[in-house]
Amino acid sequence: MILTWIVLGTRYSIRQFFGAALCVGGLASVFLSVAGWGGGEGSKPLLGDTLVMAGTLFVAMGNVGEEFCVKKKDTVEVVAMIGVFGLLVCGCEIYILELETLTSIKWSPDIVLGFAGHAVATFLIYTLLPFFLKISGATMFNLSLLTSDLWAVVIRIYFYHQKVDWLYYLSFATVAIGLIIYSKDDGGSNIAAFEDQNLNAHYQELSEGSGGCRN
Repeated sequence: MILTWIVLGTRYSIRQFFGAALCVGGLASVFLSVAGWGGGEGSKPLLGDTLVMAGTLFVAMGNVGEEFCVKKKDTVEVVAMIGVFGLLVCGCEIYILELETLTSIKWSPDIVLGFAGHAVATFLIYTLLPFFLKISGATMFNLSLLTSDLWAVVIRIYFYHQKVDWLYYLSFATVAIGLIIYSKDDGGSNIAAFEDQNLNAHYQELSEGSGGCRN
């Protein structure tokens, strides 16, 4: 929210701040769980939480930058540039860091299906994300990602047959309530700020053009 406020000029209501605070509170309960308060285990919980927070910060910065692009430029152009530069960056990363691992893989139908599923999921995410950011904004998307803990709970219960701490359920419920409260006022102030900027820029171009005609 701070990044969108500074970079995009988005205005938030008290209700949105309260909803975001509930979502952060739900995330805090997950941290308490992995730290052992709810019976969870972990060899280095503090290091893990620090890495998660650092990764979250970079993801938030990337999403805010992408929201800025889709609201300033054409959405199709943004999607195309994500594909082009994503291919270049990932290709360089594979060649430098993962080429040896990639060549040592013993391919099988299961591995091929796993790679194909990951490719399809990644394609859908990066294709649909710009449209979501244009409608709802980076803050709503980042807060919605906190519900991913629910899928972790489902996988741990039904695939690995593991017990889940009660704090995970509390976390999901808190985040869900926070998202509902936040979404009640979402969109209006965000879009209005950019419409005002675009209108001002449009009027400025018309003024400059009319001035040139008079000259």
